[in-house]
Amino acid sequence: MSRSDPTAPVIVWFRQDLRLKDNPALHHAVESGKPVIAVFVLDEASPDVRIFGAAQKWWLHHSLEQLKEALAKLNVQLLLLKGPAEAVIETLRIDTGADTIVWNRRYGAGEQAVDASIKQAFADRGLTARSFNGLLMHEPARVRTGSGTFYKVYTPFWRKFSAEAVVRSPLPAPAEIRPALHKAASDTLKDWALLPVSPDWSGGINAEWTPGELGAEQRLETFLNQNLGAYNEARDRPGPDRTSKLSPHLRFGEISPHTLWQACFDGRWAAEGLAREVWAKELVWREFSYHLLHNFPGLGESNFQNKFDGFPWRQDPEALRLWQTGQTGYPIVDAGMRQLWQTGWMHNRVRMIVGSFLVKHLMIDWREGERWFWDCLVDGDPASNTASWQWIAGTGADAAPYFRIFNPMMQGGRFDRTGEYVRQYVPELAALPDKHLHTPWEAPEQALLDAGIALGETYPLPMVDHKDARERALGALNSIK
Repeated sequence: MSRSDPTAPVIVWFRQDLRLKDNPALHHAVESGKPVIAVFVLDEASPDVRIFGAAQKWWLHHSLEQLKEALAKLNVQLLLLKGPAEAVIETLRIDTGADTIVWNRRYGAGEQAVDASIKQAFADRGLTARSFNGLLMHEPARVRTGSGTFYKVYTPFWRKFSAEAVVRSPLPAPAEIRPALHKAASDTLKDWALLPVSPDWSGGINAEWTPGELGAEQRLETFLNQNLGAYNEARDRPGPDRTSKLSPHLRFGEISPHTLWQACFDGRWAAEGLAREVWAKELVWREFSYHLLHNFPGLGESNFQNKFDGFPWRQDPEALRLWQTGQTGYPIVDAGMRQLWQTGWMHNRVRMIVGSFLVKHLMIDWREGERWFWDCLVDGDPASNTASWQWIAGTGADAAPYFRIFNPMMQGGRFDRTGEYVRQYVPELAALPDKHLHTPWEAPEQALLDAGIALGETYPLPMVDHKDARERALGALNSIK
């Protein structure tokens, strides 16, 4: 790695890569033969570094717990330190005598600024700071159009990626690590108070997920054995859910995209070529999202298409609250929002439906939805969350046009035909016959009585009329043309 003192420790700075397998920074540190110091820094102070949402903090607590145990089996302590990363790393360097630091890259503008400053500080002292690609299958600046610009449309990006991008094989987990003798002071996870209390709302999330590298591997094996074969046909139906549900494990780097890419095309798993391709495209959509974030750093706050800067978004706190709490009166929308609150996750098809409802039926700024998702999602990703919200709103790269307004009744009937999803998350409608489930306000009075439903009391009437809301949204769109 370097010509530095072989007895001086190397700092391995864990960030979005809470795993031992296929961790390039850790792999290179171990290969150097130097003593290893492992650290995770909770940075809530550096400018423009986004703070974890509440559900992500729950996940982070348990993921760090698992990583700490895995490293302890190799006699390595995981240091937990809190504060501005640059100051924390500098203090750690001085305290331990480390002359090298390695990490896997991040791609948010604030995070990159922190990393560049630390690299420069090490270089100024004649020390070594090296970064590696452990988050993505390619660097966001690597895939380019024929004219050398970045891609703004997904399909040609996918074609270029699948034709030219070389995805390396995953690296093995280290069998042994040379631990540093110096035992630095460390916070405890309890000190960080990442878990919710008063009230503890994590019961549903806790029942749904198993954070950590082992949990990620088990989730992948279940998906490959049970659901990959029908992925192209079943992925759009939220009940029963046949998606991989690997997104939070990817968000925290408990499993690498290289591992998933290799698994996707592993012939041991029974699946047709189309099913594999559709899942591969989902992995590459994540790559495309980071490609956009890297090349358009304001993706989370600014409209990619600046013509929407003058769009007349509505300020309506009460409407936003009804959407957030799943009380819109549209069953498929309410089911999605309640699934999000209860489990920290939402099926991707339903994310599109509820997102469209917010920005088009309610004409509330997509940034309000992005912020709510960021706080509630265990897989809240700085690239995918923002890119997907801009896609839904029609303001982003390769976006669904704003005039394409999802009909929540038709979407519910098509993708939740038997009502399994709605009945799970909107139990007050459970006894309603299938033909009325997605439009309870159109059900005969007797059907409502038989089902024990009093519209406006036990379940809300629609907060907006679909036809009127559609016309209002299209009128707003015409106002900025």
